[in-house]
Amino acid sequence: MRRIFDADSPLLRFLTKVADLMILNIVFVVTSVPVITLGASLTALNYTAMKIVTNECESVTGDYFRSLRANFRQGTLLGLAVAFLALVLAAWYMAVEILDVPALAQLVLQAICYLVAFRVVLAALYAFPYLAKFENSVRDVLNNSRLMSLRHLFASLTVLLVTALPVVITVFYPAATVYGLLWFLIGFAGTAFVNGFVFTSIFGTYIAPQTTVSVESAGVN
Repeated sequence: MRRIFDADSPLLRFLTKVADLMILNIVFVVTSVPVITLGASLTALNYTAMKIVTNECESVTGDYFRSLRANFRQGTLLGLAVAFLALVLAAWYMAVEILDVPALAQLVLQAICYLVAFRVVLAALYAFPYLAKFENSVRDVLNNSRLMSLRHLFASLTVLLVTALPVVITVFYPAATVYGLLWFLIGFAGTAFVNGFVFTSIFGTYIAPQTTVSVESAGVN
């Protein structure tokens, strides 16, 4: 019975991870309040979540703010770039809806819009974890994220499901998430943690032993 409460017991390790994720979630929410910092905050969130996944996290707040400072400029620019792409897609969709064109042409334009939006979403899901792991320009981050999301399509769909399912549950079954309260307690960090297993596995294939390399030099095409 005593072993259950040992510092190295499975129960204590599990509770420690839950506590770490709750701390990470609070820090993420607080640093995301200005909104303009959301890109940098998402980068730091994924960086710390992947550290927790690989048991390399010594301090949740220390790792988080280290990544936030290191990637603040690029993370902010990346967040603005993703927001711009989302606005372009929204404008495209609205334009298609109000265009006076034959029904078949409108259907084709809508299908193209949905396809492009799907590709943008997949790339965006990779972008912030990628920036947390590799050093590249914002342009290369977006391009390599796009290539990775296509190359690892099954993993990409898994990440999309893990990310979208809690949102769908929150919208259609709000009581299941205590009307959104779980998002402020552990939701964002929990989602990043689960996805962290996928991203850690994928990114590991582009990292040579003892050496971190860019995706371009690793041969993504």
